[in-house]
Amino acid sequence: MALFKNAKRPLKIFLYNKLSTASYHTHGNTTWANHGTPISMSTQIKDLFSIRYASPKFDFSSTSREFSDQAQAASEQMNLIKQLRERTSAPIKDVKLALVDCNWNIEEAQKELRKRGKVLASKRSSQTATEGLLALAQNEGKAAVIELNCETDFVARNEIFQYLALSLAKQALLAENVSQQASGVYPVGPEYLEGLQLNLDHPKISGETTVQNAITEVAAIMGENVKLRRGFVMSASVPGVVSTYLHTSPQPGLGRIAGLLSLEVEDEKCQLDLLQRVGSELAMHVVAAKPLFLTKELVSSDALENEREVLKSQAESTGKSQMAVEKMVEGRLRKYYEEVVLMEQKFIVNDTLHIKTLLDNLFKEVGSPVKIGNFFRMEVGEGIQRLEAASSDEHVAQAA
Repeated sequence: MALFKNAKRPLKIFLYNKLSTASYHTHGNTTWANHGTPISMSTQIKDLFSIRYASPKFDFSSTSREFSDQAQAASEQMNLIKQLRERTSAPIKDVKLALVDCNWNIEEAQKELRKRGKVLASKRSSQTATEGLLALAQNEGKAAVIELNCETDFVARNEIFQYLALSLAKQALLAENVSQQASGVYPVGPEYLEGLQLNLDHPKISGETTVQNAITEVAAIMGENVKLRRGFVMSASVPGVVSTYLHTSPQPGLGRIAGLLSLEVEDEKCQLDLLQRVGSELAMHVVAAKPLFLTKELVSSDALENEREVLKSQAESTGKSQMAVEKMVEGRLRKYYEEVVLMEQKFIVNDTLHIKTLLDNLFKEVGSPVKIGNFFRMEVGEGIQRLEAASSDEHVAQAA
């Protein structure tokens, strides 16, 4: 019952009485309270309660004000970090460090981040960039595709990187050195594009700058090596169309594999819409089937000789006569043509048709002969492990 009576009393009285009525035991020259509390501490607790809780003059205003000021300062700092992060897309650790170094001046911190980012971009320029995107821009009768590389797929998915890639493709489409040339495929590489002016209109990269400076700026923001690797422009003859297809496309105009193909006709009054539809299917076929040559006549002598030697070696290993070996080689060469020559391949949309049969049928529909002028296929990162100077032209196939 005594316990319950004590429970009804105020806490300070209960604790004070417990400490005041504690019995003490002496052992030698040392004294303990019966619950193990030193007498000096008992006095301190008594004083604490009498000062902080018994005194009507005590208030928490100064402590509360100090806590409120600290909370407000922390909230303002978090807001500055958020703002600078949104402005620059820099890692949050770098954002906070720049703000601290600049005494939380957001404008100075933004300048500092750009300086540090450009230094980092310069240091990372030697890093191999095998990821990235292909960007495509197109108008009537012409299409341009560029390859913009980075180090990781994470950066390739970033909206700033994608915006830059599309801007570069649009710039390549305006290339003056190919605008007046005849139909065909023409390289528009970094050596031509990097000095041109870009007018960017993005919340995080805007204004007029050169292509090279824009690439450096994005590399600084991303913290990775960003590199414009190559570009091509395809023009169609008149009348004719350029058709395109992008595979693994995160948004219109971007992808990891591109197929471009031009169709040419003789009659200016033929249905170009029908040509465009069939052309898009053929561009998709180019991506899937990976042809290397347009016709058998355009197969290079080196490629044909190498394939013939491989096939002959395989046939001779069977132990058959020389005549039988020759027949085996010729039969397997026909199979080789079906694998690498576009006109000899089976159409992926309808494998009962060869491409040359498809064009014959198209002639009947549009009322004019149709032929493939040019085609090429590009894939992100292909050939990067080899010398790039030797690989830039390997994936372009043209009619003679």
